[in-house]
Amino acid sequence: MKLYNLTPAEGSTHSRRRIGRGPGSGLGGTSTRGHKGAKARSGYKRKIGFEGGQMPLQRRVPKFGFKNINHKEYLAINLSTLQSIAEKKNIAKIGIKELIEAGLTNGKELVKILGNGSLTVKLDVEANAFSKTAEEAIKAVGGNTTII
Repeated sequence: MKLYNLTPAEGSTHSRRRIGRGPGSGLGGTSTRGHKGAKARSGYKRKIGFEGGQMPLQRRVPKFGFKNINHKEYLAINLSTLQSIAEKKNIAKIGIKELIEAGLTNGKELVKILGNGSLTVKLDVEANAFSKTAEEAIKAVGGNTTII
């Protein structure tokens, strides 16, 4: 066996179809584009969402809802979480810095204290917002709330 004897297996290679090179090739005339219409023309490009004249999906489906540009997203932290932080670290004041150290926030998020759980330790709490129940519970044990 020599290199000049090597050939591809029978039927494994195909010659490229030379479209539009006259009637003798069998691929002349309309050059596999069919007869007339937009797809037969040069430079054809279908519009995004075009469905052949049928009403496109984005026009059939109604619009709904809206996005409030004034909406603020808060990170919710419960009183039970504050209680556990105060007990572990033995502190009387909890602010954003203490919440970052506890791994609850990264400092970029707005923090809202919610009233789920119970509070037995007197705490001074700093946050961006408080729920009514949380504020009442903190003040009930003699603590203070400060909105940043």
